[in-house]
Amino acid sequence: MSGHSHFATIKRQKGLKDAAKSNIFGKLSKMITIAVKSGGGPNPDMNFKLRVAIDKARESNMPKENIDRILKSASEKANNYEEIRYEGFGPFGIAVIVDCATDNKNRTAQELKNLFEKGGGSLGGPNSVAYNFTDKGFLLVEKNNDVETQTLSLIDLGVEDIQEREDGLEVFVAPDHLKEISEKVSNIGFKILKTELTMVPKTYADITDDNQIAKITNFLVSFDDHEDVQRVYSNV
Repeated sequence: MSGHSHFATIKRQKGLKDAAKSNIFGKLSKMITIAVKSGGGPNPDMNFKLRVAIDKARESNMPKENIDRILKSASEKANNYEEIRYEGFGPFGIAVIVDCATDNKNRTAQELKNLFEKGGGSLGGPNSVAYNFTDKGFLLVEKNNDVETQTLSLIDLGVEDIQEREDGLEVFVAPDHLKEISEKVSNIGFKILKTELTMVPKTYADITDDNQIAKITNFLVSFDDHEDVQRVYSNV
């Protein structure tokens, strides 16, 4: 694998400057709520999906009282949300998958269709692009002073792939081993900056033209800014 797309790294580096613009707390609230309902209850020690959602909330500096309030009312609110996946094509033929959480799927479907078309793409049907993606568990691990030794230690834990990036080591594992591997990584003293389930392209679209890159980035950001959108994957 070539690792996460460059856009994933760009989004991490954007940090909290775009937090208000992308309505991040609303997205995280939905993520926590759904995790409680579908992942096994409100205890993050027993519900790994919820633990990942809470970690993302803390990463975005969501106040503890907000998290506690969401957890308290999550069971009731979760019934209103539905997880829906949209697939399609962006400008210059890139493949895009958009995961949403919504309480009005008709409205969300129309708005997502409009975003695809406005950005020079088109909404596709189920598996129109998903066949080119593989589910993976993802860890972003803080680099230490000896990256080579650190990488060998991670390999010994059974990870599938490691890519060095400016902001850390991107570590990929089988999705059903994410909890197990993340605990092992922590136990040997490495700091985990991010944990999530993701989708990795089997093949990539290599875009080098600056104008095309700008158009694609704006296209992907338009989805990331939508309040119902939880995750955006592309093969850029």
